[in-house]
Amino acid sequence: MQLLILDALNLIRRLYAVQEQQHQDSDAALAATSAALTHAATRLLRQFQPSHVVAVFDGAPQGFRHHLYPDYKANRKPMPAPLAGYLGQLQQDLWALGIDALLSDTDEADDLIATLARTLSRHGKPSVIVSTDKGFCQLLNPHIQLWDHFKQQALTAPLAEQQFDLSIAQLVDYWALTGVSGSAIKGVPSVGPKRAHALLTRWHSLDQLLAELPSEDKNAALNKEHSTVLKHQQQALLARQLVKLVDDIELGFNLQDLRHHSSTKG
Repeated sequence: MQLLILDALNLIRRLYAVQEQQHQDSDAALAATSAALTHAATRLLRQFQPSHVVAVFDGAPQGFRHHLYPDYKANRKPMPAPLAGYLGQLQQDLWALGIDALLSDTDEADDLIATLARTLSRHGKPSVIVSTDKGFCQLLNPHIQLWDHFKQQALTAPLAEQQFDLSIAQLVDYWALTGVSGSAIKGVPSVGPKRAHALLTRWHSLDQLLAELPSEDKNAALNKEHSTVLKHQQQALLARQLVKLVDDIELGFNLQDLRHHSSTKG
């Protein structure tokens, strides 16, 4: 069994952005997006030959993260109205290829994707997440890989660890310290990527960092950063809660329901 998971809006919005630039008429841009989505999905099916496949959409505009932090994703541009009104047709385009749509009124697409991938991983089954969202790197392991359709590149756990120079287990804490600008999540003031990396290299995790008091270490600069994190620990812990993907959602269906109708693989 291999599950192909499409981060549907991540894929669709990027396809539409290209077509919107090439077509002044919105109807023409939408029709071209439909064709581009069909082409992309067909290519992905042929490339990975999954036994199971699903396209996960965002159906929850106000999930638990918005309630914890009202500014969550406040800086993101809203979906263009023509595209929002055309999503039903795009879902039908995917359905015609044997790809069902999954969305929830209460859970974000990212958490649904995390639940699907981790559920299979616990049983030693592989999944491929098609997305350009690096937030999924926290899920990477020998059974889960991330695929960038536009760059035609795979991102595996070893490659991500090489890229960040941190372990996969440290990534959520790393983003808790730095924040995630694309989601308007604030980390710890003045702690950027280099400083966050230095802190996690020294203390390995946010919990260990918060458990210690600053010492008279020779590295005065690192002690200063440590003190800054301690001062803003509530902000760091909130950021971590926002960044960490939920992977235990009750899906309400059997994974066998996602079997691709044209596949004969088990």
